[in-house]
Amino acid sequence: MSERLTAIYHVTATAASIEARAHGIAVEQSVEMPVEGIDDAHVLNDIVGRVEAIADLGTGRFEVRIGLATATIANEAGQLFNMLFGNTSIQDGIDLVDAELPASLVDAFPGPNLGTAGLRALAGAPARALTSGALKPQGLPPAGLAAIAARMAEGGIDLIKDDHGLADQPYSPFIDRVDAVTDALENIAARSGHRTHYLPSLSGNLDAMRAQIRHGLARGIPAFLIAPLIAGMPSFATVVREFPAAGFMTHPTLSGIARIAPPLFYGKLFRMIGADAVVYPNHGGRFGYSPATCTSLAAAARAPWRAIKPSLPVPAGGMTQARIGEMLDFYGPDTIVLIGGALLATRERLTHEVEAFVSTVARHAFA
Repeated sequence: MSERLTAIYHVTATAASIEARAHGIAVEQSVEMPVEGIDDAHVLNDIVGRVEAIADLGTGRFEVRIGLATATIANEAGQLFNMLFGNTSIQDGIDLVDAELPASLVDAFPGPNLGTAGLRALAGAPARALTSGALKPQGLPPAGLAAIAARMAEGGIDLIKDDHGLADQPYSPFIDRVDAVTDALENIAARSGHRTHYLPSLSGNLDAMRAQIRHGLARGIPAFLIAPLIAGMPSFATVVREFPAAGFMTHPTLSGIARIAPPLFYGKLFRMIGADAVVYPNHGGRFGYSPATCTSLAAAARAPWRAIKPSLPVPAGGMTQARIGEMLDFYGPDTIVLIGGALLATRERLTHEVEAFVSTVARHAFA
């Protein structure tokens, strides 16, 4: 009998139709054809998905557990998502809420290169939460973005990530932007003694991202921003493996199209593929996540999980300075507090506001 993972779905159905619906998911996510047409014993016994359990959740929703052969995944990141929720994601009324993955499958993926301890070492922050800002807006030339980065660095911030929309545009080419921002941050570090780290946004095809990472590493950049749903899961997994000295912060753009529970999506699967830090929408911001979802997501990112290093949760999306204390109380110190537009909106007070942000995080007393 082949080794299997268990995919867990929430399905809208009637009591009369749920068994057929569950069987349909099992077939769709494995062989995608009528089982009656298969006469190969290996396929029937080892490859066809199995309905393991159905539980009534009430109000017309059912939990369906499907066993899927890990052999169909071939230890490849894109195929993992495909077999968990490929065609079924197109069907109405089905959400992928969790996955129980066997040790052999988890061990086939590298997990984060740096993890929580590595990111803390970069920031020189062994215990407190880390601080981060975002470099924007779109349209500024490298010198303009570098000037903003310098003002944030003067305030003592730990990390500055590119806005995820910054790519290799003619008005701010990747190499020119990286060189300008790196030069500015090195000048601030030479004066202040505090090193702010810059995470430039990767874009383009796999070859382009490889070249961007090589250039960044040559300039002393230790970590990069990547949007896995834009770059592609296989490309994300590839750069994690090929550049073991580099860290990767993941951005959730485009993930709203997927009916996959955020704790599984960002907290577990992104981490397994190689996210050192996972950006996601915090509750009470511009997006609709609940406190319960955020709690579960952060727990999935940080929980002990075989040899996979923990990731740092990065709650974001319209956060303001007024919410810093609340966020720290909610998430605890193993967190990156990211404030983007609210800091940049302070304009001539940017350095002062960053100093206050950094001070608030550093002085926060956890219960």
